[in-house]
Amino acid sequence: MKILFITDNFPPEVNAPANRGYDHAVEWVKMGYKITVITCHPNFPKGQIFDGYKNSLFSVEHKNGIRIIRVWSYISANEGFFKRSLDYFSFSVSSFIAGLFIKTDLILATSPQFFTAFSGKALSFFKRKPWVLEIRDLWPDSIVAVGSLSSNSRIYQILKTFESFFYKTANRVIVVTDSFKKYLVEKHKINESKIGVFKNGVTNNSLEKCDNDDINILKKSLGITSEKKIISYIGTHGLAHGLDFILYCAKKIEEKPFHFLFIGDGARKEELLTLRDTLELSNITFINTIPKKKVSQYIHLSDYALVNLKKSDEFKNVIPSKIFENIAARKPILLGVEGESQEIIESYGVGISFEPENETQFLETLEKIEGLPNSDDFENGCVRLLSDFDRVKIAQEMGKFMNKCILN
Repeated sequence: MKILFITDNFPPEVNAPANRGYDHAVEWVKMGYKITVITCHPNFPKGQIFDGYKNSLFSVEHKNGIRIIRVWSYISANEGFFKRSLDYFSFSVSSFIAGLFIKTDLILATSPQFFTAFSGKALSFFKRKPWVLEIRDLWPDSIVAVGSLSSNSRIYQILKTFESFFYKTANRVIVVTDSFKKYLVEKHKINESKIGVFKNGVTNNSLEKCDNDDINILKKSLGITSEKKIISYIGTHGLAHGLDFILYCAKKIEEKPFHFLFIGDGARKEELLTLRDTLELSNITFINTIPKKKVSQYIHLSDYALVNLKKSDEFKNVIPSKIFENIAARKPILLGVEGESQEIIESYGVGISFEPENETQFLETLEKIEGLPNSDDFENGCVRLLSDFDRVKIAQEMGKFMNKCILN
C-alpha cells in the first residue's frame, strides 16, 4: 500500500505531531507500506527555517525508508491568528499541488492544523483515492478555548461547517482520545465503524540513557543547586498551556526546594520571560527549544514532569504526549489537565493531578508528590502504562485500520 501522508510538522521539528507522525511512518515502512510525506520546511515554533534548509518550492529527502517532500509555505511564528492562518492555508495549497504528481493508494491528512484536511479532501477527489483524516485537536473549538477566536463570529461558523463536512466525507477518521470519538458520534452523527481511536504513546527505547555524572554536570551548568528538586516543562509555550499561572505559583514557594525548568518556545514565551523578570523569580530557568536528541538529557535531569493546560472544557478531551515520554524515564507527572488525562494518571498511579489554574491545589500537590517516585506502585504503574500505550503497537494497529480503506 502506498500512503501519501500530509502533515504540517515533521522532524527535525520536535513537537508532538512531528514525533508521532515520524514514529508511525517508520513502523508503516516496516509493515511494507510505501510512505511519502508532504510537509513544509522545518520552522516550528519560531517561524525560522532550520539550519541546512531553505524555503524552496520543492525538495526531496529520504529517511529510514520514508520519502519526505518539503514544499514552500508562508512562514510565520506560532503567534497571531491571521498570520498563522495564512501559514496553514499556504501549506494546504502547496501540499495539494505537490500531491497531484504522486502515485498513492491512500491519502492521510493529519491535524492539529485543520487546513491539511482541505488538501487531503481535494486530493482524494482529483485522484479518486480514499482519504483518512487524523484529528489531534478538536479544531476550531480548540482555538476558541485559547481566546484566539470567538464562538459567535462568522469565521467560526464557517469553520464549523467545514469541520462537519470533512468528518462526513473522509473514508476513515482517526482520533487520539475516546472523548473525541464520542464527540464525533454525538455531535456530528458519524458512524462509529469508520472512527478509529489510536492514542498517543511512546516507544520504550525512545529515550537515551544518561549516567549520573552527566546529569550532575548538566545541573551545575544550569546554576541549579544540588538540593533543588527540578520540575520540568518541555514543550510549546503557547496560548493553551497556562504557564503564567505556574510562574505566579512559583513566586509563593521561592523558599521551597523546587526549581522550575521551562524548555521550548511559542506564542507566550516573551510574555513569560517578562513576567519572570517582573516577579523577580529566582526559581525558574528558561531554555529555548533543543534538538530531539538532547531532550532525554533534560528529562533525566528532572525529578518531576509538569503537564499543564488552561482550564477549559475543550482540554478535557486531550491526552498530551509528554505524559508518556516522561513516564518512560520514570518521572512522576504533575498534571494540570482534567478529563481523560487525569483518568490515566490516577488509574495507573503515575502522578498527581490538580485542577487547572487552581493555585491552592497546585501547591498542595507539590507537597504530596515527593514520596511517589520510590514506591513499588509507581514502578508497576509505569510498566503497565508503557505496555498499554506502546507507540509501535499503536502504529501497527493504525496501519491495519487504514488498509481497510483499500480492501473494502
